[in-house]
Amino acid sequence: MSKLEEVLIQIQCELVAERNVVNPQEISWLQYDILNLLRNKNNATPSELSKYLGISPSKFSKAIKELKSKNYIIQEINKLDGRGLFTNITQEGLTFLQSVDKGHKFLYEVTKKILSEKEQEDFVNLASKLIKALSKERMERND
Repeated sequence: MSKLEEVLIQIQCELVAERNVVNPQEISWLQYDILNLLRNKNNATPSELSKYLGISPSKFSKAIKELKSKNYIIQEINKLDGRGLFTNITQEGLTFLQSVDKGHKFLYEVTKKILSEKEQEDFVNLASKLIKALSKERMERND
């Protein structure tokens, strides 16, 4: 295994461990990802969201049941055509994400402490490039 593979696995493990700390089993990772995606996307359709997340529409449907029961999301019929559903995050969902965000501040604080300003800038650029590539690859796989 290359050093790059090892580091990618280790950082993924650390980030998952951190998620366990800030979201102690309140919702699943998939449900968290759905909420986080909806934070910046209004009137998203279930098919758009499932495609972006790389999951089947039926898996998406199962994942949102609990989010609806917790009143974290709302689904409304598209009033323009009366057929499709729009999915949006509620104030309760935003409040939940804000509480999780406070826990994520730990990552920011550690990073600020150990990386110089130049290293932070480089990290942001490299991580953004990787995030964009991973997202694009996932979307293309699901087409």
